[in-house]
Amino acid sequence: SAALAISDIPWNGPVGSVRVGLIDGEVVTQPTRRELSKSSLNLIVTGAEHNLVVMLEGNGDNILQQDLMKAIKTGVKECQHVIRAIHELAKSYGKPKRSFTDPGIVPDKIRDAVRTLGEIRLRTIFTDFSHNKMSRDYAVNALRLDVLEKIIKGYPEADPQIFNIAFNKLSKEVFRNLLLDEDVRCDGRNLMDLRPIRCLVDLYKPLHGSSLFQRGQTQVQCTVAYDAPENIPKLDPLLEATGGHKDRNFLLHYTFPSFATNEVARSGPISRREIGHGALAEKALRPLLPSNHPFAILLTSTVMESNGSSSMASVCGGSLALMDAGVNISAPAAGVAIGLVTRYDKNNQIEHYKVLTDILGIEDYMGDMDFKLAGTRRGFTALQADVKVPGITLKIVMEAIQQATDAKAAILSIMSDTISKPHGAKDNLPVLEKLPIPPHKRSRVVGTGGINVRKIQAETGVQLTWLDNNILSIFAPNQSAMEEAQEILKELLSDEEPTLEFGAIYTATITEVRPQGVMVTLYDNMTPVLLHNSQLDTRKIQHPSALGLAVGQQLKIKYFGRDPATGQMRLSRRAIQASTDIFKNLHKAEPA
Repeated sequence: SAALAISDIPWNGPVGSVRVGLIDGEVVTQPTRRELSKSSLNLIVTGAEHNLVVMLEGNGDNILQQDLMKAIKTGVKECQHVIRAIHELAKSYGKPKRSFTDPGIVPDKIRDAVRTLGEIRLRTIFTDFSHNKMSRDYAVNALRLDVLEKIIKGYPEADPQIFNIAFNKLSKEVFRNLLLDEDVRCDGRNLMDLRPIRCLVDLYKPLHGSSLFQRGQTQVQCTVAYDAPENIPKLDPLLEATGGHKDRNFLLHYTFPSFATNEVARSGPISRREIGHGALAEKALRPLLPSNHPFAILLTSTVMESNGSSSMASVCGGSLALMDAGVNISAPAAGVAIGLVTRYDKNNQIEHYKVLTDILGIEDYMGDMDFKLAGTRRGFTALQADVKVPGITLKIVMEAIQQATDAKAAILSIMSDTISKPHGAKDNLPVLEKLPIPPHKRSRVVGTGGINVRKIQAETGVQLTWLDNNILSIFAPNQSAMEEAQEILKELLSDEEPTLEFGAIYTATITEVRPQGVMVTLYDNMTPVLLHNSQLDTRKIQHPSALGLAVGQQLKIKYFGRDPATGQMRLSRRAIQASTDIFKNLHKAEPA
């Protein structure tokens, strides 16, 4: 904003932007990172002069409506300080703005010709409530081609692109005037009406959770899959340091296939649009998840058909799928998109406007705002406002929030008719257990080159993961797989190891002579352990052969427990010899 203000580029700025938090019910502007970690709201407000709102983006922990309104008002007020500072900067260092001519200006004669040929027919299309998304688009495009063909015959020298611009402007004008002057929406609804809603859960029995949410011609299928927590992808360290979730036990994957808009296209990299929609829906659902859920949760939202607000449909469908999977969410969540059409006076001030609930795709395209709000009956968890005009008043924002609150409550009531609380545990749920492994037995579980772990995973379908402090995490797709894996592990860990007393002297048998020491066993079927050269004798030796040690020879050794880090036995022959030498020396020192 500041850079554009001092440049020679013409624009309608400047704008100011602030971050707003809510700590213990008090609004905090520009919170520090520490304050933000304690805040129940993370909201970015971008405003223009005269307390106009340009953009809103945020998430919160079930923020009450009055608290959200207060935070927005405070943010817009703080933006004015930033804007005034940028104005002062521009006065001191700004360059003269260059002249600008709009290349899309349509000559009056072409504009009048397009209006004469198309206005009444466009009005007929937009007031025919039998149209759906596809048939309405086909009708408008057919009219466009017909008008274009006739206009080109009358004005062969004109640029065809100007005809398209003129037709688009006329379509937008007719569509918006119907809303502003007659309260007529193209599908026949009132301004605050919702589209018909249908909800289904438990669609696929093998899945941990599934749902279908349909609102008008927007249909989203959601599925829930449980996985081991360690399978969640790790965040980039820099992203974690700058505010990313460190404990990502929940992922929402949003996909928008080409067939959702009746197209056939090659699939490619995930678009920024898909990433943004998925992130918004994830923000809306994350605060509702239990903190002690044992599994990582992967929620996949696939848009089957789209006619506006598929991200908010993902919130609704995701909430249904999570409850179907038995996730004990604190409350069901729903989302809705609020639209706006405005009319400006000669002074470039809004003189008339209408706020629309649950907008269609065409109302988003032809309108001036797409304000997405999601949350529970109690409050809001996520919001995002995309404003296409130079700013909207706080009065409009507050009206939009109130309409979203009413719509959200109505949607949640419809959803509760299908499922009102989380289902109980299903038979196909996975099992997660943690098994402590003694350090000295870890090698038995792993096997040579990890062969035992790979064999267990291949035969039973479980996933074995080593955690800190020698804890083995066992994630199994079902209880029978868990029992099978536990039997194999029990067999690997079972032995008849006698209880050895710390500081006691035992007889050890040499099984192998190595340059660094000898391998010995204390009892039958024991895995040989190393008795190092430093523990063989009180004298310093370089090789066991210096003491005449050989395979099969027996030694007296002292047992000092196991190493806490590796679990290996700590044995010493030197300690016995040192004690004997001390006793001899004491005996020699006694008087005759």
